[in-house]
Amino acid sequence: MASELELDKALSELKRITGITLEVKAKTPEELELALTQVHCLCLAYKEKYNKNHFLQTLMTDGIPSYDIFERASRLHIDAEVPRVLFLVETKGPIDDTIMEVLKNLFPSQSKTYLVSMGERNLVILRPLKTSETPADIGRLAHMIVDTLNMEALTRVQTAYSGTVETLMDLSAAYRETSLALKVGKLFYSEQTIFPYNQLGIGRLIYQLPVTICENFLKEIFGGEVPRTFDEETTATINKFFQNNLNIAETSRQLHMHRNTLIYRLEQIERRTGLDIRRFEDAMTFKIATMVINYLQTERNS
Repeated sequence: MASELELDKALSELKRITGITLEVKAKTPEELELALTQVHCLCLAYKEKYNKNHFLQTLMTDGIPSYDIFERASRLHIDAEVPRVLFLVETKGPIDDTIMEVLKNLFPSQSKTYLVSMGERNLVILRPLKTSETPADIGRLAHMIVDTLNMEALTRVQTAYSGTVETLMDLSAAYRETSLALKVGKLFYSEQTIFPYNQLGIGRLIYQLPVTICENFLKEIFGGEVPRTFDEETTATINKFFQNNLNIAETSRQLHMHRNTLIYRLEQIERRTGLDIRRFEDAMTFKIATMVINYLQTERNS
């Protein structure tokens, strides 16, 4: 049964979002329950009618029945059948007024782009697609978002983006796939800032594997002792070596390192892991194994 305290909270919420102060008197528990229900309905109706952010936020988290989407969108003057793309932006710190101002300048109101808060550090940019735009154009737009926030808001961001969202009915699925892209991207490709939903590579596969399969894989590769993570300098060397397609000369040049010093470091890695990453097969095994190790560490810490 409803309590007077719950009713007071509901009336306070109504005043907060509408500015309207109501005085409700209930003589019986039944009347109290009815009054609480009616006040909640008033709050919900006001949010639905006047708050597009609330509507889109609820829609992305599966909070609106599919049969109700078009009617509510119409009341808010949102075209439900315009093709759109969803960008999920995560900032290093809390999203502040500066970040919002930069994004509003980047996507003015006449562009029909919606900025939807999804938490303290997460924001969705829901932008209409132009007829002539290609996937490459969307990728460039994602880079523009990241670069503009880096330069003008002085904040580091990472962004994932979806495929085409044909109607608002598809928005929830697009948000899920983009959230997955951001999680997988941050875990396996943390040096990157842009994560397209359809370019997650083997990271997507590893992320969806059961923990026991991952643990058995590492035992098969390393035996009973799985190597710990490498220091920052060794990790940088490995990443640069892979980026240069296992080319020792080019890697040593870019690292400003003598060739023999690089070879020595690679031999040290072989002694620790049993894998000679100068050989393609061992390099591939090493890359997958380190991704699995990172995944398991994240799972254990979560």
